[in-house]
Formats: sequence, structure tokens, C-alpha cells
Amino acid sequence: MQKNRTTHSTTAKLAVAGLLTAAAVAGSLLSVPVAGSKCAPVQHMVNVFAAVILGPWWGVGIAFCASFLRNLMGIGSLLAFPGSMVGALCCGIVYHFTKRLDVTCIAEALGTGVLGGLAAYPVAKLLMGLEPGGFTVYMIPFFISTLAGSILAYIVLRVLEKSHVLEQMREN
Repeated sequence: MQKNRTTHSTTAKLAVAGLLTAAAVAGSLLSVPVAGSKCAPVQHMVNVFAAVILGPWWGVGIAFCASFLRNLMGIGSLLAFPGSMVGALCCGIVYHFTKRLDVTCIAEALGTGVLGGLAAYPVAKLLMGLEPGGFTVYMIPFFISTLAGSILAYIVLRVLEKSHVLEQMREN
């Protein structure tokens, strides 16, 4: 009986992860170019959703898959990898330990904006052949993108929390 329940749980998590990945890819069509990067706030909203519903490692996997698909489709850049994955890990870990939505959204914004922005510099320089204007050049555009996505996630998840839908999603 336990094995069957674990299989159902993993299958349900994979289905949610697939939906969140699809939302991140489709949502990237709503991107704004800022300082050489494509700011996609939906990806950051998805990062917070994944942190709250599935956990940190699922969030990193979703961020990787969405970045990979966006690059394959020509609607993303290599800068999507450090920005989305670092933010997903940060907010996932923070939610895991605090279970606080507000702190999780702040962790997404700081993880993507600061750490992801810093991690984007070597990606741009070494893998993309760009000459960024400085080590911190991607921090502001990443922060703008993630701030919008984090605020959106906070609003939607608070509504889901108040209606007890979030509670049901976590149980399944």
C-alpha cells in the first residue's frame, strides 16, 4: 500500500511540475528586454509556486526545464539558467525551513536578483561571448523581473491560501 501511495505522489508531483514548466515557457512570451536580458516575471512566479507546492529540488528542475525549452524554442537566452535556477533554489530552501510566503518571495527576489545576477556574468562572458559592462550589470534587470513575479506569486498564493485550495494542493 505504501509503494502505491508513493507512486501516486510522485506522479502527481510530475504532473504539477509539467504544468508549471509549461506555464513558465508560455509565460516567457510576456518578456521585456532590459539591459541585454529578457525579463520574464512568470518564471519567477512559477519558482515561488514550485517552492510552496513541491519543494526546492523540484523548483530547480522546473527552472532548468523551462530555461532549456525556452532556449530550444529561441525565446530565451543562456542567462535564463542562472537567474531562474538560483532563485528557485533560494526560495525553495527558505520556504522549506520557514513555511512563510512573504519571506519566500523575498528569497526569490534576492536569490534571482543578487545571486542569479552575479552568476549571469560568467555565463554571458564565457558562454555567450559578451562583454558585460561589469560584474553586477545583470542584477538590476534580474531584480526588476523577479520583483514583479514575486509580487504576483504572493498575491495569487495568498488568495489560494485563504480559500484553502493551497492546503488541498499540498496534501495531494
